[in-house]
Amino acid sequence: MTRHSLIELEAVLAIVRCGSFRAAALDLGMSTTAISNAVGKLERELAVRLFNRTTRSVSLTYAGRIFVAKIKPALEEIQKAMNMVRAQQETPSGTLRINAFATAAREIMAPLVLSYLQRYPQVHIDLVTEGRLVDVVAAGFDMGVRSADLVPSDAIAIPLGQMRRMAVAASPSFFARRDIPKVPQELLAYPCLRVRLPNGALFRWRFEKDGEELQLDVEGPITLDEASLARIAATNGTGIGYFMEADIRDDIVAGRLVRILEDWTPPLVPLCLYYSNRRNSSAAFQAFIALARDFAAGRLEQS
Repeated sequence: MTRHSLIELEAVLAIVRCGSFRAAALDLGMSTTAISNAVGKLERELAVRLFNRTTRSVSLTYAGRIFVAKIKPALEEIQKAMNMVRAQQETPSGTLRINAFATAAREIMAPLVLSYLQRYPQVHIDLVTEGRLVDVVAAGFDMGVRSADLVPSDAIAIPLGQMRRMAVAASPSFFARRDIPKVPQELLAYPCLRVRLPNGALFRWRFEKDGEELQLDVEGPITLDEASLARIAATNGTGIGYFMEADIRDDIVAGRLVRILEDWTPPLVPLCLYYSNRRNSSAAFQAFIALARDFAAGRLEQS
């Protein structure tokens, strides 16, 4: 099957629009010879004459009129699509797809994602949260958010720089009838909120102090796989929970939860926004990366 280039089709429409080969050549920035050769090549491949030519005038043949009627709307749609893509290089618009752990998504939601949407309302963000690690490029995402130790070595990473810690906590009513554990090992004698990982394994609670590291398989009345559910259970006195500090900070401040073993939960590896090396990326993508760098540097002011 013969493949025709867009320039040959554009040449035909330009001649119709401008009324002559010479005027069409000027309109397209081509020589008269080049535009004549393009049309001649197309006519030979179609085995039909598209134009009647004389030394004084040029007009479409019957076949030419049918041909132009069919290709003109199609080329206009192609031009619209090209203009839309070009516009995304100038004004942030379109869709950005981001993959993240649920805990990471919660941490960046208000200070970064929502701030971005306030600044660039023509952009739609598709934020997908899941526990498993995915290849963001193969899965069709523009970028991902993970802890720095889980970022692929060949990715470009922006450390987001926010302090991240775990927190062990239970409700005041829970401790009203129990002693507060002083060391992690004492948790084995308390009802705890167990957490199931995406791969089905139970999460082992991790602790560290003065170079000593511990991992505990706690026991308790309920096993959950969603932090928001564990928070509900903890605030209602069901047991001791192990959380991302950011998820329960407001509850601690408000007195709904009591934090324990704080000296056993040192800072965690920071979050990173990461992406593949991209050329000719959209304005929406570039704007998000710029905002993430400002966020990481503490320069991001809330709107």
